[in-house]
Amino acid sequence: MYSAGFYPYPTEEAKWGYWSRHAYVNGIEPEGLPLYKTLYNLVKEKPYFVLTTNVDHQFQKSGFAEHCIFATQGDYGEIQCKRGCHDTVYDAVSMFRQMNQAARDCCVPGCMVPKCPVCGGKMEMHLRCDGYFVEGEAWNRAAEYYRDFLRENRNKKVVLLELGVGFNTPVIIRLPFEKLMREQRNYSLVRLNLNEAFVPESLGERAVGINADIVKSIADIQLAVGKEQ
Repeated sequence: MYSAGFYPYPTEEAKWGYWSRHAYVNGIEPEGLPLYKTLYNLVKEKPYFVLTTNVDHQFQKSGFAEHCIFATQGDYGEIQCKRGCHDTVYDAVSMFRQMNQAARDCCVPGCMVPKCPVCGGKMEMHLRCDGYFVEGEAWNRAAEYYRDFLRENRNKKVVLLELGVGFNTPVIIRLPFEKLMREQRNYSLVRLNLNEAFVPESLGERAVGINADIVKSIADIQLAVGKEQ
């Protein structure tokens, strides 16, 4: 489904036929999944913050507070001007529901194709895929919440729990976490990844990489925390 997002759809009707379905199946319809709920139960009694490249609202649906989440890459439930002519993003959840009901042969009716209310041009999913990604008011507010969290917890004991971050976009989470580890001697890093969990030797015993299925790893962590309590 991810790869299909890059397909050069021949018409806007076909593009929105695909994306409305994609957004519905991946972001709108699913309830909070068990792994996310387990994660929430693991941290809910402690100060926490979620930095994520996911765009599917699973953290919110599983109990994590909105003001404790910074989704850097956008949101399946929002659209924006394709050329980013202004910095507003628009809630599209109800529109996607209507598109799914009206679609025929994987295309939406022409009358349902969204147009930019400012320039009259094409609209796009609010997903970071080019230089026109809109960092609107909510995005910037979440970024400030994240900066506040780092400031408030500077020089405190903090665990950076990194989940499934590879080398597709390492500059958002993976490399910044390693930088934080070098700056903050009280920080620890737990890197969970099926195939790419290695950590720099320079971080010493404060960092551990676990090459395993995240579901099992989180279950093991939860069990260990339960024994300590």
